[in-house]
Amino acid sequence: MTSQTDNPGRTRKRPATIVDVAQVAGVAIGTVSRHLNGQPVRAANRDQIERAITALGYRRNSTAVAMKTDTTHIVGFFVPSLGEFHAAMLEQLSRKMRLSGRAVLSFCHDLQPSSIREGLEFFASHRVDALVLDGEEAIRNDLMPYIDEGLTVVLYDNDIPGLPVDRVFADNRKASARIVSHLLDLGHTRVATLHGNPRDSAGRERLAGYHDAFAAHSLTPDPSLIVDCQWREIRGYEAMRELLAMPTPPTAVFSANYNMTLGLLTYLREVGVQIPRDLSVVGFDDVPALRLHNPAVTAVGQPISEMAEAIASIIDTRLANPAAMGRHDVRIDCSIILRDSARRIR
Repeated sequence: MTSQTDNPGRTRKRPATIVDVAQVAGVAIGTVSRHLNGQPVRAANRDQIERAITALGYRRNSTAVAMKTDTTHIVGFFVPSLGEFHAAMLEQLSRKMRLSGRAVLSFCHDLQPSSIREGLEFFASHRVDALVLDGEEAIRNDLMPYIDEGLTVVLYDNDIPGLPVDRVFADNRKASARIVSHLLDLGHTRVATLHGNPRDSAGRERLAGYHDAFAAHSLTPDPSLIVDCQWREIRGYEAMRELLAMPTPPTAVFSANYNMTLGLLTYLREVGVQIPRDLSVVGFDDVPALRLHNPAVTAVGQPISEMAEAIASIIDTRLANPAAMGRHDVRIDCSIILRDSARRIR
């Protein structure tokens, strides 16, 4: 086997090729190719090929395989940022896709138009088999040409209505209605909500669930207790300050994501408000910080593992036979983790 020199004093062996494997195994190149592509070969030849691969340290050229089979075994993961929720989804999805021999490649676009275009081109250049993304309306026009060219796309967390793609979401509306109903069942009627950006489907659905809970109890919420906090921690902090300064402040609050919950908890700690003695608090997204808070905070737990499983299953099935199934719109129930942050109103 020949060697090549990158710089003086450093020599690197040439990577073993399929020709080298065939020579060491004593079989035809075509036999090695059939074995590497999963086609049947005689047992004796298969054993010789495997021994040769081990001895030579042969690595299959994934780029060449992709050119021949039109697959790369890579799935793209496209999100604004890797916060707590998206990072957990990336971890779970990577584990699920690994079971089918695929790796997950991530890109954060920060909602910047130039980054969105750059990210989509990045995935196209890597010829990903599928793209999993948190739906953002800003992506629609840039994404559509790739869908038209046949790219498999799965949306999660937020929708982009009208796109011909698969969808896997937590049942945001139902879960929000359940946790707000818990507060109403405890006798609270002045229940505030810190809701997310209404441009996002998750923001709209969680706010709708808040209204559903009131309607189910034949109550009408005070509009002044409904605060748009844009998913942001600082707005959760500011909103809590404004709500507690009202002539008749809320007795309970539902925060629609963990960022806003952390903001409101920070303010309550600074001003000495006791949970749940002075104010009952519940939130959406069960993150470690809420479990460790004293008292631990009642929260909606998103079904991240189940969502990742559903996404992986859809991708596997669609790539195996794109024409065999219609579009999927999967909604998965969330869990409500009851802790010590809410109590019956006095």
